[in-house]
Amino acid sequence: MERLSTNLVCERAGVSPPALYRYFPNKYALLHELGQRLMQRQNECVAKWMSVEVIQGGVPALEQALAGLLLDTYEATRATAGGVWIMRAMRAVPALQEVRLASHAAVTEAQTQLLMQALPGARRAELKLASRIVVELIYATVEMLFDESLKPKEVARITAGMLASHLAKVKA
Repeated sequence: MERLSTNLVCERAGVSPPALYRYFPNKYALLHELGQRLMQRQNECVAKWMSVEVIQGGVPALEQALAGLLLDTYEATRATAGGVWIMRAMRAVPALQEVRLASHAAVTEAQTQLLMQALPGARRAELKLASRIVVELIYATVEMLFDESLKPKEVARITAGMLASHLAKVKA
């Protein structure tokens, strides 16, 4: 992150520094915007995979959905120019952590509501905690896929199995 400069951005984007500064006063403001856009792309994957029907379908259906969600999130990040570096910056740079945490809070709340519909007898506090943990673990797993030479499908399958197994405990 220290090597990134607004001058480098201007050079790569083909714009003058004054033009860039009109919209972004510094590199952190630019990264903030790029972070929000990346998180939006990642969050769009959630709606594609998670539904009341998936949750009510039991552990196998949830495993399949979580594996698909993880792989789609990985691909959305990989397909975004600078996506992996933006993702890393949102964890490493204190000024950018708010973007990641706000996004994760929104997804957690949406997933908690979905779980409450699918599992009306479960305690809201437990569903919210489980949702928050799942959101963070999927994000961390995507980061790991960029850091190590692992097979994404295998990682997604194992991670999804681990996460989905908690559903049986919540339903009990």
